[in-house]
Amino acid sequence: MEVEAYRALAERALGRTIARVDAPDAWYLKRGLTPTAARRALGGHRFTAARRIGKLLLLDTDRGPVLGLHFGMSGRLVVDGTAGVDRLMYSSDRALDGWDRFAVRFADGGDLRMRDPRRLGAVELDPDESRLGPDALALTPAELRRALTGSAAPLKTRLLDQSRLAGVGNLIADETLWRAGLAPTRPAGSLTPAELRRLHHHLRRTIADFIQRGGSHTGDLMAAREPGASCPRDGRPLLRETVGTRTTYWCPYHQR
Repeated sequence: MEVEAYRALAERALGRTIARVDAPDAWYLKRGLTPTAARRALGGHRFTAARRIGKLLLLDTDRGPVLGLHFGMSGRLVVDGTAGVDRLMYSSDRALDGWDRFAVRFADGGDLRMRDPRRLGAVELDPDESRLGPDALALTPAELRRALTGSAAPLKTRLLDQSRLAGVGNLIADETLWRAGLAPTRPAGSLTPAELRRLHHHLRRTIADFIQRGGSHTGDLMAAREPGASCPRDGRPLLRETVGTRTTYWCPYHQR
């Protein structure tokens, strides 16, 4: 999962004095934040911790605000010229300074930058962490059960709801459900206790695998995400459908 890689990379920025904040793309700043306000709030401070809740990267400061970074599908964190991931599925891999939407310059000469060619990410201060559900990587079976029980929404749609479960994106959801043998279209509340346990196991295993491999584009299903492809597990034709507004690949033979 890319944001966990960004969290680890952001640890290189801890303890360094912020000398300047550059925000050339004011639209990228959210919840009323302006370039001037960002400079005043962060200048002279130091980052003290790098945290992650789902897809949100949080950088705490010493007696200052929390910097919240949303990467969307195309944002990439760069610290001192090093990118957190080498490849993004829905973004260019080129390193162009014109795609830098937000940057923190440190007194020692280094920097932390948000590079986003498609402008799908965002920057905010003091984000409302309470609006997010439990992080998927640390999810307990009881938390997963509460997120799904009683819901008639499609299973995949519920997994993607960040207020219920933080950190599951489109590729993670498809890979998890494919591994678990569960149809993305079935009602989320219809899972049996055994299916809930299976889903919990594969969700955490999938995320751990993606972190180790280097991103959500490294799934076992990834090569088959194209029209007319066959299931890597059983060779049957995959379905390509829209579930909850998201393009979804799944195998109706073994996912039920």
